[in-house]
Amino acid sequence: MEELILSRWQFGITSTYHFLFVPLTLGLSLIVAILETIYVRTGSEMYKQQARFWGKLFLINFAMGVVTGIVQEFHFGMNWSEYSRFMGDIFGAPLAMEALTAFYLESTFLGLWIFGWDRLPKVLHAASIWIVALAGNLSAFWILTANSFMQSPVGYAIHNGRAEMTDFTALITNPYVFYQFPHTVLSGLVTAGFFVLAISAYHLIRQTHVEFFRASFKLGLIWTTISLLVLMGSGHAQTQFIAKAQPMKLAAAEALWETAKPAPFGVAAIIDEQNKTNTAELKIPALLSILANNNPNTEVKGIKDIEQEYIAKYGPGNYVPPVTPVFWSFRLMVAAGSVMLLVVLTASFLWWRGQLEARPRVLKAVLWSLPLPYIANSTGWYMAEAGRQPWIVFGLQKVGQAVSPSVGAGSIWISLIGFTLVYALLAAAAVYLVQKFVRQGPVDAPVDSNKPAVKGAALWN
Repeated sequence: MEELILSRWQFGITSTYHFLFVPLTLGLSLIVAILETIYVRTGSEMYKQQARFWGKLFLINFAMGVVTGIVQEFHFGMNWSEYSRFMGDIFGAPLAMEALTAFYLESTFLGLWIFGWDRLPKVLHAASIWIVALAGNLSAFWILTANSFMQSPVGYAIHNGRAEMTDFTALITNPYVFYQFPHTVLSGLVTAGFFVLAISAYHLIRQTHVEFFRASFKLGLIWTTISLLVLMGSGHAQTQFIAKAQPMKLAAAEALWETAKPAPFGVAAIIDEQNKTNTAELKIPALLSILANNNPNTEVKGIKDIEQEYIAKYGPGNYVPPVTPVFWSFRLMVAAGSVMLLVVLTASFLWWRGQLEARPRVLKAVLWSLPLPYIANSTGWYMAEAGRQPWIVFGLQKVGQAVSPSVGAGSIWISLIGFTLVYALLAAAAVYLVQKFVRQGPVDAPVDSNKPAVKGAALWN
C-alpha cells in the first residue's frame, strides 16, 4: 500500500507542476503568432516588438514545459509497470504520434523562429511561429486522446490479460476527447490572456512602456473575454457529457449520495464520506438537473445507486471516488472562473468608458488575478483525474493493479524527494527569469510616460 500511495504522490506532484506550464504554452504561442502576423501585414514596428517580448516569455514557459514533461514518461516504466504492460500498446500509439507529428515539428520550427529574426523573409518567419502554435495544440490533442481512453475506453480488445488496439479510428474519434480537448485549449487561451493582461496592468500601473502595454492590454481584454465566455460554454457541454459517460464523477463532484429528481446543486457541504451523507449543506433546488440536461425535472443518479450498479457489473469493491476533494476542487474551479469573468468584464467596461487607467485599483485587481487561471486549471485537472477513481483505466484496470510490483518504497522515496527538489530549483529559476524579463519590459520600445507610478504595484514580492 505504501508503494501505491508514494507512486500516486509522485505522479500527482510532477503532473501538477508540469500542467502549470502547458496551458500558457498553448495560448501564448497563438497570441505571439497573431501579433507577428499583424506586424507582417501592417509593417508596424510596435507589433514586431510585441511579438518579440511576449515570445521571449513564451520560450521560458515552453522550455519549462518540455523539461517537466519528459519526467512523466519515466513514471510509466518506473512506478507503473503493470499499467504499461496492460495498455502500453494503446497508450503508446498517441504518444508516438505526438512525438512524430507535433513535438518534432514544434521544436524544429521554434528553432527557426528564434534564430530567424531578420534572417528569414517576414512571411516565412511568421509561418514558423504559426506552425509552432498549431503543433503545440496538436500535441495536446494526442495527449488528451491517450487520456480519454483512460476515461472512456474504445476501440480495444482484451487478449492475454492486455488491452490491444483494434480500431485506431475509434481511438482518435473517442467522444470523450471532443469535449476534453476544446475545454483544455480554451483554458490555455484564457491563461495566456490573463498572463498578458496581468503583466500589461503591472506596467500601466508603473507608467512604463505605456503605449506598448496599452496595446497589449486591449488585445488581452478582447482575447480573454471571448475565450472565457466560450470556455464556460464548453464546460457546460462537458458537464452534460460526463453526466452520461461518467455519472459517478458528476455525483461525486456534487456530493449527491441519493438519486434525486429534480436534483439540487450543492453550493457548499460538510461531507461525511464514512457514513455516505452530508451533515450540512447549502443547495439550490433543481439547478443540477438543469446543468445536467437543461431540464429542471431531470433525474440525476446518486453515488449509492451508481455504486450498486458498478458492484453488479464489476464485482465487489469500493467504486466511490474521494468525494470531499472532488466536490471542493470543482467549486474552486468554478469560483476562480467566476471571479475571472467579473474582473475581465469590469476592466472591459472601464476600458470602453476610457476610465481604466484612472482606476488603479481595477488594474491591481487584474494584476493579482493572475493565479486564478492556474488555480482553475489545476483543480479542473484534479477533478477529471480523481473523479474516475478507483480506476486508472475506467472499467478495465484499477489504480492499485497498475503499480510496479518490484519497486520498493525506498526507491520511490528517493525519486520522489529527488524530483521534488529538482522541480523546486527549476521553479526558482523560472520565476527569476520571468520576473527579470517582465520588469525589464520590451528593450526596444520607448519608456514613454510623464505620469508618476502608482504606489503598491509589485510583482511577486
